[in-house]
Amino acid sequence: MAERMLKFTVTPRSTPAKREVAERKGDFHEIYADFIDAKASEQASRCSQCGVPFCQSHCPLHNNIPDWLRMTAEGRLQEACALSQATSSMPEICGRICPQDRLCEGNCVIEQSGHGTVTIGAVERYLTDKAWEMGWVPPLQAGPARGQSVAVIGAGPAGLSAAERLREMGYAVTVYDRHDRAGGLLIYGIPGFKLEKDVVERRTQRLADGGVEFRLGFEVGRDATLAELRAKHDAVLVATGVYKARDLAVPGAGSEGVVPALEYLIASNRVSLGDAVSAYEDGSLNAAGKNVVVVGGGDTAMDCVRTAIRQGAASVTCLYRRDRANMPGSVREVAHAEEEGVVFEWLAAPRAVTGEALRAAGLRAARMRLGSPDASGRQSPEEIEGADFELKADLVIKALGFDPEDLPGAFQAQDLAVSRWGTLKTDFRNMMTSVPGVFAAGDIVRGASLVVWAIRDGRDAAEAINRYLIAHASADALMAAE
Repeated sequence: MAERMLKFTVTPRSTPAKREVAERKGDFHEIYADFIDAKASEQASRCSQCGVPFCQSHCPLHNNIPDWLRMTAEGRLQEACALSQATSSMPEICGRICPQDRLCEGNCVIEQSGHGTVTIGAVERYLTDKAWEMGWVPPLQAGPARGQSVAVIGAGPAGLSAAERLREMGYAVTVYDRHDRAGGLLIYGIPGFKLEKDVVERRTQRLADGGVEFRLGFEVGRDATLAELRAKHDAVLVATGVYKARDLAVPGAGSEGVVPALEYLIASNRVSLGDAVSAYEDGSLNAAGKNVVVVGGGDTAMDCVRTAIRQGAASVTCLYRRDRANMPGSVREVAHAEEEGVVFEWLAAPRAVTGEALRAAGLRAARMRLGSPDASGRQSPEEIEGADFELKADLVIKALGFDPEDLPGAFQAQDLAVSRWGTLKTDFRNMMTSVPGVFAAGDIVRGASLVVWAIRDGRDAAEAINRYLIAHASADALMAAE
């Protein structure tokens, strides 16, 4: 193994080649080329096989990264694929969109020694794409039928991961989602240049082929109440995510031309999928020829600015109230955006949307400085008096984060308890909500977070539901015996 591995001292870090900026700005295809077999093996061989793999412990799914890197370096690709998929329901998706710089790669031991991290995400993507190409991804095999059913509300990463595990355990699973395609934000929120949609669709098709039933265009509260679903199924999992956009609290925020990030991204993704979107066609959610300002500093903001570039915006500016070092978005995504022509106004916050007749034409912003740390330990931004400036803005996109919708009201379930943030309250021991037999997982519990955490939560919820249903089946059997 020593000959095949530990190459980090002689082999430099190398990522898959990026497409030229001029080319990639013109479409919504992924920007990275695929690793060739030899390059994937070479990069995997840089792993130091350290005694305490911090990459694995900092992965929410605790993927067995060192072992599948070793297998890749040794050419044992099918084994590596199987090991990668043993702990993750969507490894090729995590390989594309996980912020590896903050998780596995950010904690790589050889990075601490100055040799450059192992390209874990790129190898993970390569392995699973190779598995699909070679037919190594096995069909979803349902376990022996248990005669019990589970409803999953939400076809995003948490719901899909739970549905897969529950089906493997032998439960009948029905996934309900208000959209017309399964995938949640993987389909409608994340742009194609980060995650092409056929990558998601082959995963959802695998679930459908394995017996998971999808009820799309189904809105809980409109088409059935939570209580009605609970009566129909033996257990229910709520995995809706958080979709309510935080508002821009400045004068003029209600003007035409000020739009929420998710509405903008959903419209763009629908167009890329071949749908007719009237708000895109009439220009309301189309950046073509416009001066665009995106307010926010997270990954959603990066998705918006890079989408606007591809739609042919005249200019694209990202306004963020803290500095680059304190930006919550991925460092890698910021670099991509800068390469593509996005201008960043650091330490700047919106003061007012300007224009005439309630139509946005510009944005007045205040210059900021970082003051004392707040309760979270981050320095609080403070306005600098007399340092306002103006930006042209025909389209202002609000990317300030997301809050939960009012699920007790929407689901007609006032007994569904929520936290002071509006997220669903669950018992941390079993992931059950205040309604018996109703569980919750993903962003609707933890707040807006990463896809990899949603996958982890969905898998954990499936295990919790399984324990609950087994216990209830045993109790029912005892009662029947008496």
